[in-house]
Amino acid sequence: MAALDGHVDTAHATAIWDEALAAQWTGEPVWFHGDIAEGNLLVSGGELSAVIDFGTSGIGDPACDLVMAWGLFTGDSRTAFRRVLGQDEGAWARARGWLTWKSLLVLADTIHSDPVRAESHRRVLTEVMADHRRC
Repeated sequence: MAALDGHVDTAHATAIWDEALAAQWTGEPVWFHGDIAEGNLLVSGGELSAVIDFGTSGIGDPACDLVMAWGLFTGDSRTAFRRVLGQDEGAWARARGWLTWKSLLVLADTIHSDPVRAESHRRVLTEVMADHRRC
């Protein structure tokens, strides 16, 4: 957070993180991918054909896989994605926390060295924060 002070709203990021920690998951452990991101989804003919890179997969809270809501969808498509999955607000809070953590981590690492990658994570963080304000 200190490395990004003045670059992002660190107070808001902290609030998202605190809310994620408070939304404890008590469900049965399930398989999760752990890194559902644009680079790990293969598309052919306009349709999803494969999911790759299972290096962070495991068993636990599936909220980490909900992060694709902000990385891959916007507007009505994000709303439809959320509606179809039917997850509770706690799952979405944990997903926002997961993606906030990841975006802050990458942004801090790239903000002065890789402006394209940094901007991508700043955009995602902005989407997560906007969603958090609506919730």
